[in-house]
Amino acid sequence: MLRPHVPVNPLPTGIVTPLIQPTPTDIEPVTPAPAPVPVAPARTSIQLTPGSALALAAGGGAVVLVVGAVLVSMLLAVALTGVSVALIAVVLRLLIRDMQKGR
Repeated sequence: MLRPHVPVNPLPTGIVTPLIQPTPTDIEPVTPAPAPVPVAPARTSIQLTPGSALALAAGGGAVVLVVGAVLVSMLLAVALTGVSVALIAVVLRLLIRDMQKGR
């Protein structure tokens, strides 16, 4: 019941080409070509002028300041969330205690 059934085609459809058997004279030995030697690209040196060095230092300092501001703001957000959750827990605890006393 669960075995697959593969249909068999008794007659081929379309054009049937006979299989060509290669003869020993058709095969020629081929010697592989030697692998090419990789050539190292010429490296160009970067020359910094005093103005470009100053711009690079200013850009690096700006990146450090921006990343620092983002990290400090994320830390502040986590701290404020923790404090607010703690205050809510204290208020809920007091409310539940008052409800149990029957006030």
